[in-house]
Amino acid sequence: MRKKTLISGAIAASITLAATLGGCSLVSTNSSADMEQVIATVDISKTADFDKEFSGYKSQFDEVVGETKVIKRELVSYFLNVGYSYVQNGYSYSDVFNMLVDTLVNNAVLTQYSTMYLLKGMGDSAFQEFKNLETTTAKYEYLLGGKDSDDVKIAEYTLYSSLNSAIDAQEKALLDDDKSDAGSDTRATPDNVDTEKEDYYPDDGKGGIDYNVYTGYENYLLGDSGIYAKDALEGSTRATRIRAYNKFISSLISYNLVDAKEEDLRDISSLEYIQNEYINQLKSRIINKYYDTYEDDQEAALVNENYKYVQSVYDDLKKWQQNNFKEDTFSTSISEMSDSSFILYAPETDNGNKFGFVYNILLPFSASQSAQLTKLHSDYADEDVESGYSNEYYVARNNVLKQIQTTDQRTAWFNGETEYAFKTDGKKGVDHYGASDWLFFENNIKATERYESLSKYDGRYSYNGTVEKKDDGKYVLFANKLSIDGMLSEFSNYIDFVLGTSGNVSFVSDENGLTYSLANHNDAYYNESDNYFYKATKNDDDKYEIDYSKLVYAVGKVGDFDNAENRQNLLVNGKNASDQYKVLSAVNELQYAYTTDTGVLSQYLGYTVEAGDTSYIKEFEYAAQLAIGKGAGSFAVCAGDYGWHLIYVTYVFDVDAAQYTPDWTNIDKEGTFENLFYESIKDTAMQDVSSVRRNWIVNKFSKEDETVVKYQNRYQDLLDLDND
Repeated sequence: MRKKTLISGAIAASITLAATLGGCSLVSTNSSADMEQVIATVDISKTADFDKEFSGYKSQFDEVVGETKVIKRELVSYFLNVGYSYVQNGYSYSDVFNMLVDTLVNNAVLTQYSTMYLLKGMGDSAFQEFKNLETTTAKYEYLLGGKDSDDVKIAEYTLYSSLNSAIDAQEKALLDDDKSDAGSDTRATPDNVDTEKEDYYPDDGKGGIDYNVYTGYENYLLGDSGIYAKDALEGSTRATRIRAYNKFISSLISYNLVDAKEEDLRDISSLEYIQNEYINQLKSRIINKYYDTYEDDQEAALVNENYKYVQSVYDDLKKWQQNNFKEDTFSTSISEMSDSSFILYAPETDNGNKFGFVYNILLPFSASQSAQLTKLHSDYADEDVESGYSNEYYVARNNVLKQIQTTDQRTAWFNGETEYAFKTDGKKGVDHYGASDWLFFENNIKATERYESLSKYDGRYSYNGTVEKKDDGKYVLFANKLSIDGMLSEFSNYIDFVLGTSGNVSFVSDENGLTYSLANHNDAYYNESDNYFYKATKNDDDKYEIDYSKLVYAVGKVGDFDNAENRQNLLVNGKNASDQYKVLSAVNELQYAYTTDTGVLSQYLGYTVEAGDTSYIKEFEYAAQLAIGKGAGSFAVCAGDYGWHLIYVTYVFDVDAAQYTPDWTNIDKEGTFENLFYESIKDTAMQDVSSVRRNWIVNKFSKEDETVVKYQNRYQDLLDLDND
């Protein structure tokens, strides 16, 4: 569960926003002195509730914690970090600044309370040790366990990373100005691309972090930046970095967050503003440490008595679904299924079909083929056929479909807005599969100790073509062309590669007795006999109906995944990944590589397919329902007016799923149903617990004119910005 961050120390946003704020001044003429004014004071010990909560500790509070002063500089900084986005969304300056003052005050209340709680838990001697420390920074580091503690290292790394990101934004703009041919194309990427693991920091093995800010100035050179050297922008030089850093500092100076006359601007760590940002990071970690301590006790109650509470939530949800899910209402519910929204029961359907999720790899018509198709629509329109087109239309369309050749769609990951491609040093056919040595998302694939794994994406399918990288950094790509048969070969061979064995993909006979094989392509599919695509009898309106089974090109299955246990453990990945998850990840990766139906790439497990009529084209509806009927891991290829559809079944809802009996001892096994279900309960429960606790502390100790005194006249100029 992600912990709450109450005040972010991240300042990248402030630098980005600085250029857009030119129309309004946030500082007065007497700016330097003005920014140091105290706009509020906080002292939680001035209430009866403090005596109840910390009985006998009033003197310790006065000696080691004392009154907190909120200064105007903090308010301006917080506005740049957070508040300006509210103004952009229509809030008035006065509303935003009043809200930020309240938040800063509440944060001071929470920090004082957490400090007292943690010190009390450490014993009486901790108060004296805390008092003897000379600086606020040292005091907060002590509370977190000292300089060598994970919390302190995370706070330091978060700040430095934020600073590098802020300077990166400035430098990227400079580099893009110098490179006018920068690409702008994008293509959807898998979840977690370039996402660092929560609470990650690079440990240098000597009690510190292997990371520092790169400004280009002495002591802040790229060679001194630790692992940031791997993250530096392509094309970056010391000269461009210094220019970017100077723009960064100029933005801070313009808002009087840095004193250009009194401070050494080249020494970023010495700047008071940066030191205060570090203290803010430490405060956030202290509050979170208190929450961790408080929540640990609450979480224990969720799993005690042999998971009694978790089982009761499961039973209640299952019973509710059994009583409320009908075929029509179920259609809406499955579209909302996710890692935190669960389906425990599936209703019987009138036609015996099943509901499910499918991936869709669409191999499209080319522009010229689409033009041909438009003409065929006109030439073979027939109102006596239920679909609106005659048998001859489907014969002619099949002949166009036969000519489709697709290519790898991931060119934007080379020359687009963001470069994700990298040349792997692995061995082709052993460490990766495909025509080239070019893979994507190096951070997630190779730096697994730092970055999250890619969700439902294997990552070993190389670009299908040849790649040449020019001296200017641009790529020249020559993509291999695939027919539908070539696509099925890639589909079959890559699944075998990922599973580490051959022969996993089997083709079965369709409803017309035709069996596709990679060695002997389904030539019978292009049959041109009279009325081949019509059903034997007309419908009640005396119209021919299309036999959509004859538009299915191939049917097959991968593995034996169609059982309740497999469905419940579908998303177990990593070393314990099931074959079902491995295949899912392989097919999803092929979607990213080839499909031109990019809408499917943003779906949880693909498109939801209902048991009855759907909004999909009839060819797709028929083939998807056919494959779903054969169970998870099944696939079907069909024709359509958009091109070829390779449909893979990721998940099937079945009445048998209700027979699954959870084994709650799997709660700690990531990706299992039990783990996801428990994490969902815990997130909800702990969010409520934390929110309730936070509100309790704020309500008890944030008392206007008692524990909190605000000096509105000292920030009235900010409230009046609406009148400028």
